[in-house]
Amino acid sequence: MTSPAAPLVLRYAAFPATQTSLATTATGNPAGVVLDASALTEVEMQRIAAAIGYSETAFLTDAAGSSDSTDELRRSIRYFSPGAEVPFCGHATIATAVALAERMGIGRFTFDTPIGAVVIQTSTEEGRIMAAFTSVAPKLRPLDPMVRSALLRLLGLADSDLDERFPLLVAYAGNWHPLVFVRDLATFDALTFNPADARQMMDAEGWAGTISVLHAEAEHEFEARNVFPVGAITEDPATGSAAASLGGYLRETSLVAAPTRIRIRQGRHVGRPSLLTVDIPAEGGIVVSGTAIPISLSE
Repeated sequence: MTSPAAPLVLRYAAFPATQTSLATTATGNPAGVVLDASALTEVEMQRIAAAIGYSETAFLTDAAGSSDSTDELRRSIRYFSPGAEVPFCGHATIATAVALAERMGIGRFTFDTPIGAVVIQTSTEEGRIMAAFTSVAPKLRPLDPMVRSALLRLLGLADSDLDERFPLLVAYAGNWHPLVFVRDLATFDALTFNPADARQMMDAEGWAGTISVLHAEAEHEFEARNVFPVGAITEDPATGSAAASLGGYLRETSLVAAPTRIRIRQGRHVGRPSLLTVDIPAEGGIVVSGTAIPISLSE
């Protein structure tokens, strides 16, 4: 009996800050994409994600998907980090949508994710395929004072380091992310943390996303560092679900007047500069957009 063929794993860098046709230099957040994982078990998907080693790999778990009455392609998707399944992954969603659009043409896709249906619109812009996903409805919750103190100790921050304009809350738009705003750029750049301690705290608090540390550069411009210790990774270069959570946070706290657009730079501190564009409507899900480019085999 012959063994089944190994699934084809595509590799893309999502949200690259430099717009090239091939990721020959480090930019964006790498994601694995398996366009047909219909024959794979959960154990096999986890094993593949661990072998790839990227922060997440996306698996389309139906063979071909289906179209609804609007001719919209609908696919079922799951996301695995090297250590566990995660409910949602923004950058792997963008990468998967771009991979599908390259093969099927641009249009609107719906991904049935573990957190619900997520709509992605693909388009072309200056010869590049762009993708924009609309998150599930965002929400906020307060942080327990003891957890808040422990989080600041983990990050080596004091209350005086925080930007008092932005309350420390936990935000959701697919995954839960505590949002920590640091006032001074030098303090933001000097941030250090113990990855094992961070992972222990995130698991204990049910933060399936990242710990998002942010610096406000201007009213609608932010830089982010996203703590995400898994496998060999400690800090995520571009986090779509955190970007959506930030958009929801800014709207729900009335720190921006919706509708509006913000931009998030991320990845500078891990050598993979990334750019995420976030559109914040007056109500409903948050729209996060960017492109994804194939990763060179030499990278």
